[in-house]
Amino acid sequence: MSIVTIRNVEFFNNPARFLDPYKFRVTFECIAPLKDDLEWKLIYVSSPGNEELDQELDDCLVGPVPVGVNSFEFEGMPPDPSKIPPEDVLGVAALILTGSYNDQEFVRVGYYQNTEYDNEDMNKNPPKQILFEGLVRDISTKLLVTRFQIEWDVSPPSQGSIAAAGAAASAAVPSADDLDGPEDDADKSPPPTTNGVS
Repeated sequence: MSIVTIRNVEFFNNPARFLDPYKFRVTFECIAPLKDDLEWKLIYVSSPGNEELDQELDDCLVGPVPVGVNSFEFEGMPPDPSKIPPEDVLGVAALILTGSYNDQEFVRVGYYQNTEYDNEDMNKNPPKQILFEGLVRDISTKLLVTRFQIEWDVSPPSQGSIAAAGAAASAAVPSADDLDGPEDDADKSPPPTTNGVS
């Protein structure tokens, strides 16, 4: 059982210019007091077949985390254009938000991001050299959430307490089911890298 469950991720600037920072709010529920901070990372995956090109855009520590529904705002820098192969700039890339506790990844939320020019003529006939100032990004509302079993250093409350906490929070935030993807797997062990969204 996970001590922390993401309830919602809300992007403030979507669509946006490709070179604009990412701004969003994460809402999550914690069912037991945690001794240490949660670590959150935002990762841009331009080339799914080459994890060396993944860019960690930003990370933050959140804590101390009280029991109940919590939220925080996250601002991540845009990807470094010089680290993206020209052939991978336009079209679909992946954006990944990960949550970890004591260096153990317990959740990964993956989004698809489409990048194109803000000019229809340039989209039909792209210039040979990428003009990053003319690019816009659009993050898909469809997402994939993957949960991983980790060793939490606290014990979850009894089932009755969990049900009561969930009922109290349900009116304030969306259900966690809203974030479930088709390949959501609560018994998965975390992979060695954050490459890809599945």
